[in-house]
Amino acid sequence: MQIKAFFEEMFFHPKWYHYPFIIGLFPLSLAYGVVLSLRRAITQKKDFGLPIVSVGNLIVGGSGKTPFVIALALKFENVVIISRGYGRQSKGLVEVSQKGKILSTVMQSGDEPMLMAHSLPNASVIVSEDRHKAIELAKSQGAKLIILDDGFNRVEIKKFEILLEPQYIKNYLPFPSGAFREFYFNKKYADMVLKEEEDFKRVVSFENLTERMVLVTAISNPTRLDKYLPDGVVKKVYLDDHAYFNEADLRSILKDANADSLLCTSKDRVKMEGFKLAISEMKLKLEIKEKVFNKIEDYIEGYVSEK
Repeated sequence: MQIKAFFEEMFFHPKWYHYPFIIGLFPLSLAYGVVLSLRRAITQKKDFGLPIVSVGNLIVGGSGKTPFVIALALKFENVVIISRGYGRQSKGLVEVSQKGKILSTVMQSGDEPMLMAHSLPNASVIVSEDRHKAIELAKSQGAKLIILDDGFNRVEIKKFEILLEPQYIKNYLPFPSGAFREFYFNKKYADMVLKEEEDFKRVVSFENLTERMVLVTAISNPTRLDKYLPDGVVKKVYLDDHAYFNEADLRSILKDANADSLLCTSKDRVKMEGFKLAISEMKLKLEIKEKVFNKIEDYIEGYVSEK
């Protein structure tokens, strides 16, 4: 965990002692970035015959993709969301939900797809490493719009590309020197680059707050939650991104901290279903400017009219 925390800090909030590692790893970052840029430049794109909107980012870890996908899916009908399902304990194609009806467990789907499934009563969610297979299934079921969750790196798929750019980045180098999956300038390939606080804003609300709470979360770069935390957080427990929770361990954490409840994000909460514990929930929604939706609607209408 200490090694992970060291590199996570190096990626997002580098200190002076990180720079020898950043410099030493830079040749690998350069080679990695060049390979991915060449792949992007030479790959032929496949048109699947229906509008596809990708919501992605250039960094490892969170940038608001899941709440953005939820907000987008609420705007349209006959939507199918396709995700890889990071952290799931299954392989292959899994139908997570159909029009809001839950068809899998959170371990089969992963935390983010399950959160989307619970949040979207009129949309469907599929997880699959093979996005092509999932798109074909969605088409056969009558989908009119596909939303690719975290699809910027799927360069072989013809799609409308939305790239989310968070505020907290200070290290713009590609992996392994930094948090970027590709060179930063590859954002030019996106149809829309949306900046936090300019094009969208995070809105945080809470349920069931208590006087003494332990923050327990399994998200990337968890310190980004700090500015939103309410009074009453007496301890913070960070697990690896997408990690699952053990009810007995959480009960011990509560007891040791003499806390009244666990505070977690909605993404964490779906992995605590059925736990007999006092849980306070931190809910994240995005306020997105209407011009963003208007441009997406223009793409969908233009795509359909061309066909």
